[in-house]
Amino acid sequence: MKTLTIGDLTVSVPIIQGGMGVGVSLSGLAVAVANEGGVGVISSAGLGLVYRELSNDYQEANNLGLIEEIKKARKATDGIIGVNIMVAMSNFAELVMTSMKEKIDIIFAGAGLPLKLPSYREPGSKTKLAPIVSSGRAAKIILEKWDSTYEIVPDVIIVEGPKAGGHLGFRENEIFDENFKLEKLVAAVCHEVEAYEQKYGKKIPVIAAGGIYTGSDIYNIMKTTGASGVQMGTRFVTTDECDASDTFKQAYITAKAKDIEIINSPVGMPGRAIVNNFIKKIRLGEKHPLRCPFQCIKTCDVSSSPYCIISALFSAFKGNLESGFAFAGSNAYRATTIMSVKEVFRQLNSEFLKAKLNEI
Repeated sequence: MKTLTIGDLTVSVPIIQGGMGVGVSLSGLAVAVANEGGVGVISSAGLGLVYRELSNDYQEANNLGLIEEIKKARKATDGIIGVNIMVAMSNFAELVMTSMKEKIDIIFAGAGLPLKLPSYREPGSKTKLAPIVSSGRAAKIILEKWDSTYEIVPDVIIVEGPKAGGHLGFRENEIFDENFKLEKLVAAVCHEVEAYEQKYGKKIPVIAAGGIYTGSDIYNIMKTTGASGVQMGTRFVTTDECDASDTFKQAYITAKAKDIEIINSPVGMPGRAIVNNFIKKIRLGEKHPLRCPFQCIKTCDVSSSPYCIISALFSAFKGNLESGFAFAGSNAYRATTIMSVKEVFRQLNSEFLKAKLNEI
């Protein structure tokens, strides 16, 4: 595989590990991926629960937990480490500034348009800024805003398609529409960045994400769309180093294709998850929160939400799937065993080379 260049960073294997909350991708998984030459990513979502012993205030615990995870990663690897921060989070700005203060390599920002993200970067900061988008239109809006207001462009752009796990940036009727296939979305974003690459005299790598599971998938998406690399989340869940519980990982291994469905999330976005008893009870109207305990997501309305999304995901992360559920990409059912991150990289490379040789 070709190396991926993001500003002054050289990623020896063009694979970015997707940021998965709550707790699914912490420093353990991120370090393992970084050590194999990819970009390891810590999810900031829900760290206020993972580190609630640090403070009785959820937002403060969230921030302190992020600092702890970044420091753990820095001690364990010289590789490239990023942080995923959702724009919809109530303390988005604080988490961004904390990440920059800790000199994180890359900030990945999705679940909303990160139009103000550059405003938090102080002069001299080397932290790279990576918006996550789901359309060429979204990329265009960000490019125009950052150019006109801050006179900069993104260091890299992630294009997340409708086959991804977790919250999706699509309407439900778009998720299975052929017009919203990842290949088309990546090509559209590649087209949007061209003029800005010329204006700023720099490469803006476009990364394909959502539904990419094998080395053959990596080869094909990079060959046909102009993508400079890929982001993969689901493939790394069933690894020894993934920070989630063994019960969470087993949910992937035992899942069938029919078990992975689109659900309605309290944050106002559709999401893809492995359907279990918890989700079935929600659909029957059996779950009702008494209050919003954390105020963690700006778009979450407790008056119309059947459950607390952060609490449900935290329960799943800890292995309590009766009180939560596992988000998962469309290919999660393909997992059959737990293996090391090193083994996953070997397998991906072997599959990539085989696909490449078949083209010759």
